[in-house]
Amino acid sequence: MSLYRDTGVVLRVHKLGEADRIITLLTRRHGKVRAVAKGVRRTSSRFGARLEPFGHVDVQLYTGRTLDVITQVETVDAFALPLVADYQRYTAASAITETADRLTAEEGEPALRLYLLVTGALRALATTDRDASLVLDAFFLRAMAFAGWAPAITECARCGLPGPHRAFSVPAGGSLCARCRMAGCVHPAPEVLVLLEALLHGDWAAAERSAPGTRRDASGLVAAHLQWHLERQLRSLPLVERRREAADPGRLGSDGSAGTDFRGGPSTESDREVSGAAQGTGGGAGGIDGAATGT
Repeated sequence: MSLYRDTGVVLRVHKLGEADRIITLLTRRHGKVRAVAKGVRRTSSRFGARLEPFGHVDVQLYTGRTLDVITQVETVDAFALPLVADYQRYTAASAITETADRLTAEEGEPALRLYLLVTGALRALATTDRDASLVLDAFFLRAMAFAGWAPAITECARCGLPGPHRAFSVPAGGSLCARCRMAGCVHPAPEVLVLLEALLHGDWAAAERSAPGTRRDASGLVAAHLQWHLERQLRSLPLVERRREAADPGRLGSDGSAGTDFRGGPSTESDREVSGAAQGTGGGAGGIDGAATGT
């Protein structure tokens, strides 16, 4: 029997039999690990409550034939308690852990940078008053950078011409110059691109000065870009709650529905690209704390 220890974040749990669970963890040294926690659904379990989603734990496991087995658990950070008490933060945390699960298809492959991003984002949601939507979009942008999918914001995605540029295409990879512009581009306001750049590089002062409408439009682009590369919709995104401008129902909504386009004029067929790609999504912008700022 081979024993090992690691710290990790609980991404999801599944029932197994009458009393057990399969726990999916994103760990510091071993990447994604799926392991059995025996007896944790019984009320007498020693560590059942520590193995809930969003838990940041130190675990001891032994290597099994198909699944490893968890034998000891100690809490590192109790993120779950404050997150489950706030619906907006809970849904943002759910989107974060689902994204991390999708980005780590191979079990056992180290993913330290993603682990730091996840713990940093959950810590920011659980222990700070940052806008949960800002935290979520900052995580999405940095997670896409980890995967090699970061959108081009300050230069043309095709030819590399320095910007800023007015056209943005999710399939093309981000901003496009006038020469490379293609059918189906959307035209975000300049402040939307400024916000995306601030979130990607950790300029929280600039991000928190952004208007609610700017945050919502940025969220639509981020969600569309992420799901284009994942090639499927995140199940948790339709549940994400974001602050909305009650007096501005015509702007692109957090669910991706279109009213007016990014320039403030009537929507056109081409300007519905983001709305279609982000249908039912929610996102936002905000800060990830120091645990991930170097990523």
